[in-house]
Amino acid sequence: MTDLAAQRISLDLTHVIYDASSDTSLVLALLTLSPILLMPAYAVLAVHTRELTIINMWAGQLLSEGLNLVLKHIFKHERPADSQLHLNGYGFPSSHSQYMGYFSAFLICHMYFRHRFASTGSILLDQLFRTVVYLGLAAWCGIVAYSRLILLYHTPHQVKWGLGIGMVLGVSHYVCTELLPAKFPDSMFGRIRSAIVNNPISVWLQLRDGWGVWADGGRETEWKQWRTEWLKQHARLAERKTT
Repeated sequence: MTDLAAQRISLDLTHVIYDASSDTSLVLALLTLSPILLMPAYAVLAVHTRELTIINMWAGQLLSEGLNLVLKHIFKHERPADSQLHLNGYGFPSSHSQYMGYFSAFLICHMYFRHRFASTGSILLDQLFRTVVYLGLAAWCGIVAYSRLILLYHTPHQVKWGLGIGMVLGVSHYVCTELLPAKFPDSMFGRIRSAIVNNPISVWLQLRDGWGVWADGGRETEWKQWRTEWLKQHARLAERKTT
């Protein structure tokens, strides 16, 4: 039993150590799990919407994670020496920081260049709402990165490089796979995206490129279709009750 116990290690994927005497540390410990919680969100959205942009963003996120693993084994930088947490794996670059750097950069690019929210009727309120969304994503990314420092999982150097690599990957992936195909459909990038949507497997899977047709990805059109059918259904029910 002693030998078996000695071979056991912690699954650091969801195991977070924090200062039990600090409420702030507890909040940061919960927020630092954001990358883990976002993965099932990607999966649910991809399966439910069949939206190419979401699947593409998820694929880029997985590529970013793969690159992070490769970089860690190339540089082999240890985690903070004074943390005394006895953590598994290397610390450079911070995978959580890189994850959120990619996530926020890709999403902010998408909302800035292509996605259009439903208008409130006021240009000022519309711009204010978009600014709040941008700042919220940036703050979320920053807090997760900050949590890696406070919880003693990484050094500032490891966190900064993680954020930087993630942001560069997020912007470059978005530009090459989303922005350029939309702006230049006859370019190599545009033809590749068109081939992905039009191939028989994608058609069978009912894959779609919503933002290639609608500025909001089709949300308003789908809602109007649902509203029309809902009103028809309730009108029929009302007629039955009166007859």
